[in-house]
Amino acid sequence: MNLANKLTMIRIFLVPIFLLFIAAKGIPYGRELATIIFIVASLTDKLDGYIARSRNQITNFGKFMDPLADKLLVTAALVSLVELQIVHGWVAMIIIAREFAVSGLRTIAASDGKVIAASKWGKLKTVIQIVAIITALINLSYVNTTLNLLTNILMAAAVVITIISGVDYFVKNKGTIRVDK
Repeated sequence: MNLANKLTMIRIFLVPIFLLFIAAKGIPYGRELATIIFIVASLTDKLDGYIARSRNQITNFGKFMDPLADKLLVTAALVSLVELQIVHGWVAMIIIAREFAVSGLRTIAASDGKVIAASKWGKLKTVIQIVAIITALINLSYVNTTLNLLTNILMAAAVVITIISGVDYFVKNKGTIRVDK
């Protein structure tokens, strides 16, 4: 297993640790540690992609597991933030539904031997979602009006970009979906 794939696996391993710290009430600085874990896990996404491309170590394992690791991390964070009443359930649902829909589209394309690469909208969506989640996690520990407002603005932006990104994938790949009789 190459270094990029190891980083992807570390990101997956960090998800339950993140959940432990975000949910546990008795752990001193648990939410702060959860925030740090989320940031570290998010950074491994950028790093593993850079390493895979720069060393020409792009693998089928990485193509499958990297997006899965991202979805696990973002979904775990969003569901936790809904539970903690920092993010509205409908926000999390829109973001998670888009992830399922695009993953389904990619699966259909893969069954035809096609690969749907990440688009600029998809990359922007990921960055905005991560920044919004980090802001919301910081808001858990340092609640104030400014952070609440910033969290709401960033989550709204994440929803809008998530929808645009999802529509973009389906419009650009409409030939991938066909109804067989």
